Amino acid sequence: MWWNALQLALRAIRRNLLRSFLTVLGIVIGVASVITMVNLGSGATAQVSAQIASLGSNLLMVRSGQRVGPGVRSAAPPFKLEDAETLRREIGGLNAVAPTSAQAVTAIFGNTNWSTTVTGVDNNYFKARDWHLADGRLFSLGELRTGKAICIIGSSVRRELFGAQDPIGAKIRLKNVSCEVAGLLASKGQSSMGSDQDDLILIPLRMFWRRIAGDQNLGMIQLSAREGVSTAKVQREVERLLRERRHIAPGEDDDFSVMDMKQIADTLTGTTKVLTGLLGAVAAVSLLVGGIGIMNIMLVSVTERTREIGIRLAIGALEHEVLLQFLVEAAVLSSFGGLFGILLALAATSLLAGLIQVPLIIDPAIILIAFFFSAAIGVIFGYFPARRAARLDPIEALRHE
Repeated sequence: MWWNALQLALRAIRRNLLRSFLTVLGIVIGVASVITMVNLGSGATAQVSAQIASLGSNLLMVRSGQRVGPGVRSAAPPFKLEDAETLRREIGGLNAVAPTSAQAVTAIFGNTNWSTTVTGVDNNYFKARDWHLADGRLFSLGELRTGKAICIIGSSVRRELFGAQDPIGAKIRLKNVSCEVAGLLASKGQSSMGSDQDDLILIPLRMFWRRIAGDQNLGMIQLSAREGVSTAKVQREVERLLRERRHIAPGEDDDFSVMDMKQIADTLTGTTKVLTGLLGAVAAVSLLVGGIGIMNIMLVSVTERTREIGIRLAIGALEHEVLLQFLVEAAVLSSFGGLFGILLALAATSLLAGLIQVPLIIDPAIILIAFFFSAAIGVIFGYFPARRAARLDPIEALRHE
């Protein structure tokens, strides 16, 4: 019975190919939209997670002052090296403590110059940020202790100043300081905030104080927690210790901020997942529109085939057999729409992922869900026309012209 119903459904679809195509067009668009939106959303979520992870493992950033606006922080006493040493000594569960200070500087090599950020660091910076070298070496203990004029550059600086030339051993000028390039950082690309992480030059912290800044203030202290250690717990201990060192009375606001990159990552990925769900829900509306289209066309089909239905009922066909015939026809139409929608979604996802530069992620689960949902739409919206056909009076149906 099922096989006969399927054959009759395919025969009816072939008789009106153009109408059948227009009928399933809403399903095709709906399925393609849902799959494409969800897959692109998954790619965006993965990209955000990767960008946050590229900042470093279990990273906390400690700055003086509180943020009061975009790029603006409240005035507060700067941190000193003793603050970083105290954190390293007093806080348990830390993997690395990296005091840093940065300033915008123009780097010059030959006739080429490039505006970038120069950051004073020690070798703990590479451990805290989980950042490796693509070429060259780290700073030696002697270079860090004496503040020798030596630097490690990011890949963006290398591209702008040196092009394809090997930068190791070359000398660049920072302000009035000639600085030898000792290493090249591995590329990390853009951060989740859109800034280029590779556009920087690292120099020994003591060199930065003496030759660039002219003081011994720290712009930031970066902390990396050990694997398995709660960054939230470390953050609470850091805040407690710094409040003591900076003599902040109970009830007073902190004059510093501690950012937990894990919390930021969770917030951003959670936001992208919510947006993906909303986009998928909006796209799913077109599936309902497609279902209504199927119902309308099936009603037209029942009207056109009233005489045929009357003949079938007159020669002994049962109501449930006629009902099954039209339900199968609606399900076949919507399933074809689902299949074409999947093919369109795969093509659209591949194209758009390249255009907006997010990872290409194909989720088999959402493909199966969208396909079975499209088939269910056909059955649900095809039921009313099918029931109407099954309940036709054979005598009245045979009189129909």
